[in-house]
Amino acid sequence: MSTSAPTFKAGSGSRHPVIAVVGNPNAGKTTLFNSLTGAFQKVGNYPGVTVERVSARLRIGGVEAECIDVPGLYSLLPVSQDEEVAVGAIKGEHGSQPDLLVCVVDAGNLERNLFFFSQIADLGLPTVVALTMVDLVEREGSKVDVSKLQELLGVDVVPVVGHKKRGIAQLREAIERNLTEPQIPRPHMALNWLLDKRVEEIRNGLARSGFDSNRTDIRQALLEGNEEFESGLSQVQGLEDVYLAARRELEPKGETALRYAWASMVQKATVKEPAARRRSTTDRIDYVLTHRVFGFGIFVLVMYMVFQSIYTAAIPLMDGIEWCFGWLQGRIEPLLEGTPVLQSLVVDGLIGGVGNMLVFLPQILILFFFIAMLEGTGYLARAAFLMDRLLGWCGLNGRAFIPLLSSFACAIPGIMAARVMPDPRSRLATILVAPLMSCSARLPVYLLLIGAFIEPRYGALWAGVALFAMHLLGLFVAVPIAWFLNRRVFRGKRLPFVLELPPYQWPKWRDVLLSMYFRGKAFVQTAGTIIVALSIVIWALSYFPRSDAAAAAYAQQYSAQHPGAESEKVQTYVQEKQLENSFLGRFGKTIEPVFAPAGFDWRLSTAILAAFPAREVVVSSLGILFSLGEEVDEGSTDLRAALQRATWPDGRPLVTPWVAASLMVFFALCCQCMATLATVRRETNSWR
Repeated sequence: MSTSAPTFKAGSGSRHPVIAVVGNPNAGKTTLFNSLTGAFQKVGNYPGVTVERVSARLRIGGVEAECIDVPGLYSLLPVSQDEEVAVGAIKGEHGSQPDLLVCVVDAGNLERNLFFFSQIADLGLPTVVALTMVDLVEREGSKVDVSKLQELLGVDVVPVVGHKKRGIAQLREAIERNLTEPQIPRPHMALNWLLDKRVEEIRNGLARSGFDSNRTDIRQALLEGNEEFESGLSQVQGLEDVYLAARRELEPKGETALRYAWASMVQKATVKEPAARRRSTTDRIDYVLTHRVFGFGIFVLVMYMVFQSIYTAAIPLMDGIEWCFGWLQGRIEPLLEGTPVLQSLVVDGLIGGVGNMLVFLPQILILFFFIAMLEGTGYLARAAFLMDRLLGWCGLNGRAFIPLLSSFACAIPGIMAARVMPDPRSRLATILVAPLMSCSARLPVYLLLIGAFIEPRYGALWAGVALFAMHLLGLFVAVPIAWFLNRRVFRGKRLPFVLELPPYQWPKWRDVLLSMYFRGKAFVQTAGTIIVALSIVIWALSYFPRSDAAAAAYAQQYSAQHPGAESEKVQTYVQEKQLENSFLGRFGKTIEPVFAPAGFDWRLSTAILAAFPAREVVVSSLGILFSLGEEVDEGSTDLRAALQRATWPDGRPLVTPWVAASLMVFFALCCQCMATLATVRRETNSWR
């Protein structure tokens, strides 16, 4: 035991101690962290990078500490940015060096987890071991000798079952004890174990030949070399070969093998295996779920259920949010009737902007519910394994399929789901192609144009083909773009796809709910702020310049052309002229030559610009621009008829089937949704 590390006492005025929870991926680290901290977590990014930093205040005894959930690691030799940041967090490169490490060790994979622990031990930091998955090990008929394991590691070892709160109180006691009386594991554990073993072999060999020897001299000779000692060994048959082999084993290039040999020794000494080991439940399930044929079929079915749930289950919730904000706008609007500018700012800009942001929340929550469920059961790793071969040629790996699939419902949760990617290069490529998937917000545009120009002329069969083609178009374009980004832009070597297939288990509902809560909170606090701000900007551009005199002139002009016209039609015409002459409308006319080759006039161009806050807005914008008001939808026969009648100044039809197709292709491939751009900004930590 060492007490050279700082100690902390209640009321001492010392800084808050830092406790880092470290361990291998899938070792139960996040479940343990959630059990220790609950919902009192803060989620952000490490400075200058997109790697997530999860921390929380944790009261241990009379001391308030900062607890950090460090990203999972297999080794302290990083191969990706995520791993570099994780190692840096342990070594104090991203803030204060931890005062205590809680090393999470999976009892079911003790040898591999102890390899990582042996590297942690060399850092000389106070450490507590939290032994997880003990219940699963016992269910398989094995038993772990915790006392023996604690003796061999030289630190406190506490068995825990995080989701059942078993051992959490004892772990907190061990943490409190180590903050005041720190236990530091012996450095170079693997080296010392093998060194002691070889010292005894050589000493016993010398003793059998009648030579008396000193352990310290043998140890020093093995580590540093000693010609006189080596010449003495040559007198004993076979012992010189043992000595030279030991010297080679103890060289730095054999460090990995040494650590695994030590870890294997500890596992054999502490884990009692059953006499006859039966085939595990996980192995039996994997025989089906990772099968080349059946496994892929089940995978497609599972992903379809996830996709369909995001696509359909969120609709009632999204409609409910839209209704709530519509009701709120209806209640607030009369209260500000005397101040039109303030009324429009509050009702259309502020309330409408918040509504445009929160309407995405159900899809985000449903997506991360399924991701947390699939990850908690262990199936997510199998899905990534199955898809890796299909996506590998373009530089992505199997984990990219979930973000891309989710983006068919909405690009925002799809981009956020790219956090499952193992390295920053593939994560960035996935984020950049995810908006190419045809999200549900584009569907109203497709239905409007197909219903107006494809189905009446070519029939229902080709209308269905056109709708299906629009959804596949983004995927067909995304794959070669991902190849180009990875091979020509990033020019990085594709990392080996290494993942562990954890045992199947029931998901931890606490972890699922916390994952949903923190993902939703992160979206509202970060991307949501940008979305609301940009909504107000778009409102201002579409509202100004505006005057009562101009509105009266527009109304008088329409009434003169249409005597006895209803007040609603007059008001709709006024809205159309105000939008046409707003900054946004003027900009639409300015850029009309840019869109003219695609067949878009200033009205279609302005509708595209007005859809920047949310793609669905294009339909209501077209309703205003074609003098039908904003209370129209994609099924409106009046709007379809207005588009069919619309012409260029020379009398040519404005929208033909080919123009309708080009407009749909534009919406399929153009990332013009500000919510998507705001989320990309948040996830990449850069506007670039």
